[in-house]
Amino acid sequence: MASSAGLALCGQTLVVRGGSRFLAISTTSSDDDCVFTYDCSAAEKKSVPGDKGEDGQPIDKGSDTILASTFSKSGSYFALTDDTLWFCRTVVRRCTALVFTASEDQVLVADKSGDVYSFSVLEPDGCGKLELGHLSMLLDVAVSPDDQFVLTADRDEKIRVSWAAAPHSIEAFCLGHTEFVSRILVVPSHPELLLSSSGDGTLRLWEYRSGCQLQCCDLASLREPADHQDHKGLAASRIAFWGQESCVVLLCECVPVVFIFQLDASKQQLVFRQQLTFPHRVWDIVFEDSQGLWVLQDCRDAPLVLWRPVGGQWQAVPEGAVSRRLCSHLRESWAMLEGSVGADDGFRSLYKATFDNMTSYLKKKEERLQQQLKKKRQRSPLPQSPEQTKKACSEQSALGC
Repeated sequence: MASSAGLALCGQTLVVRGGSRFLAISTTSSDDDCVFTYDCSAAEKKSVPGDKGEDGQPIDKGSDTILASTFSKSGSYFALTDDTLWFCRTVVRRCTALVFTASEDQVLVADKSGDVYSFSVLEPDGCGKLELGHLSMLLDVAVSPDDQFVLTADRDEKIRVSWAAAPHSIEAFCLGHTEFVSRILVVPSHPELLLSSSGDGTLRLWEYRSGCQLQCCDLASLREPADHQDHKGLAASRIAFWGQESCVVLLCECVPVVFIFQLDASKQQLVFRQQLTFPHRVWDIVFEDSQGLWVLQDCRDAPLVLWRPVGGQWQAVPEGAVSRRLCSHLRESWAMLEGSVGADDGFRSLYKATFDNMTSYLKKKEERLQQQLKKKRQRSPLPQSPEQTKKACSEQSALGC
């Protein structure tokens, strides 16, 4: 699910969100210390007669907590969601993900009911529902760079590739995950490739138009120390790609670990490079083209840390002027990040429940056998000893005389 604390970046503008607020800061080293802040709880929401959404259905009345945010490709537009779409566009159900189309004329918003809505950027009343036919909660949505395809990831282990012009027409399914699909990302520099993560603890590479799986990486086996059994908590809350190094970074939901891979496009393979371990919970990550990897973490002293590759290994960059300035602003607004802790349960509620039916069956069988044996003993008294039998016969003989 979308997190209530997170990052979005375009060019040199970094947006940090937490709770119902967000702030936008420049990552340049200039002395211009202008910070834009906004509180969604203070926004005037569009009044909808009868509490209906734009498709006429009853709407959820949720909180003002920001669930997701994103920039358009050029950075001209920024969108975010709480339980309704900001800019006074209401939706029927709680939003789970959003994305701009490549043409930047629409925002696609996925929700927990399995629907995707298309909102026009320029027309205030422009809204439509994409008839994708999902029957379960959507966790992520993406579009191909040419806007031909809409890709959706759902709770039922499926990745669906649909034609944008005719959403009911399915080009392919990417099947193979055995748990909910938490995140998907079309690789920007290789638009035919798709990355996906799941509650089954795998990162997979696809050629999505054919639905062909090219590679499956078991994250549990890559952990240090390796854990081949427990995959829970290894569903990605973020997949990020850095074109300069063809680098794929995966942030997992419940563990303070970041996995770094390199994409070998010629072989269409992912090569595992490094695991970054943090002493604090990591809320989000984002790449800045000229800088490296920004990491937002649950640490008031150092809420934002920059990482770069040095000699083939990723290392934390010593705090400089930019980092000090950014961290100073976040410390001043720490309440918005601190308040987002525990605001949602992440993906924990989405894992399949498992039951040990055999143990229960054997226990009940043993209880049943014990009850049957007890009843049998009550009907048939225990045999007497030889002395008791001899005494009983003597007594019967005496009575007979």
